[in-house]
Amino acid sequence: MSEAIDEKYKKAVQVVNSAGGTPVPVSDSTVAILKHIVSEEYLDFIIAFKRRRSQTMEQLKDSSGLSEEDIDKKVEFLAKKGLILNQPNRIGLMIFRLMPFVNVGVFEYTFMKKLEYNESEKELAQLYAKLNKESRGRLLANYDAVVKNFLPTMRPIDRTVPYTENFETGKEINIIIDEELEVPEEKIISAQKVEEIVQKFDDIAVGHCYCRHYHDLLGEPCKQTDLRENCFTFGKSARYTSEQGFARMITKEEALEILKKSEEDGLVHKAYHPNMDFKREEDSICNCCNCCCGQARNITANLTNYIAHVDHDLCTGCGTCVEKCYSGAKELNDEGKAETIEELCIGCGVCAAFCPENAISLVEKQRIVRFAPPRPS
Repeated sequence: MSEAIDEKYKKAVQVVNSAGGTPVPVSDSTVAILKHIVSEEYLDFIIAFKRRRSQTMEQLKDSSGLSEEDIDKKVEFLAKKGLILNQPNRIGLMIFRLMPFVNVGVFEYTFMKKLEYNESEKELAQLYAKLNKESRGRLLANYDAVVKNFLPTMRPIDRTVPYTENFETGKEINIIIDEELEVPEEKIISAQKVEEIVQKFDDIAVGHCYCRHYHDLLGEPCKQTDLRENCFTFGKSARYTSEQGFARMITKEEALEILKKSEEDGLVHKAYHPNMDFKREEDSICNCCNCCCGQARNITANLTNYIAHVDHDLCTGCGTCVEKCYSGAKELNDEGKAETIEELCIGCGVCAAFCPENAISLVEKQRIVRFAPPRPS
């Protein structure tokens, strides 16, 4: 491949990066990922999104210099790669939006669909693994600066939706309203039961967990669950993912049944909102394990409305909560009783749901929980 084409790929990578999501470097890895996804004939069209991430057909005709027919052909191909979101806005005008490499874009949509486990899929997984390794290396090399300067201001990516029932007793998990807590100036009022989110939408699609699929391709299958098809999208996102073959449309009843199975395996409900704007309706829900989930393994921030509280009079020190905890927020103290490490607790309620003594309650406490990988030794 000529040097000029390589430079054009680098330019296209920069444009894809400008689409939002998690920033990735312009490197041999990201160029290789883009080469894996598209041939050079699509580069000029991608670069046409340099000034505007979202464009109408008329704007695209002007920025790309292509006819409407040619644009439709390129959009059809790139949408199936997770690089273009093509959905009408609220007034019915079709909008074409460039999507990023990660969060949410190519990575999620590629590994969300039913896999064939072919060499092409495995190669792309390896390219993303190389990119992740490079990103982690940069993080660890600048660990103190990232933790001190970047992490405290990082916006939350997702919102935890808690479990509501204790499996041993069948009773609702106790919710404690702490009247002494300071209420945030802009308190986010959103659905606090996963069933409430499902009931809001007529269009629901389910795809495969892209994190677990990705690790499957790397030969690192999930240690927590055999479930794969339990990643939900709603509304416009459901229509897009189903139209492009990333997911399939299902009924509310089917969605609730899948959620029930996810809870039986102790998976954490995480809701995502458009552009991380938590005042807007949810557009997707993931059901996350603690071994494959990207949000459990990387630097990230999570919005939660609760924190787990252990009643030491009821706790027998069985360790179930320590075993089930998604974020490593549970430990046994010197007396053998469970304790919550508050700065790590995301208020998912998994510990409360599985506690055989019903000794754990959820205290209302809206906050942002921020994570960083362990400091390099």
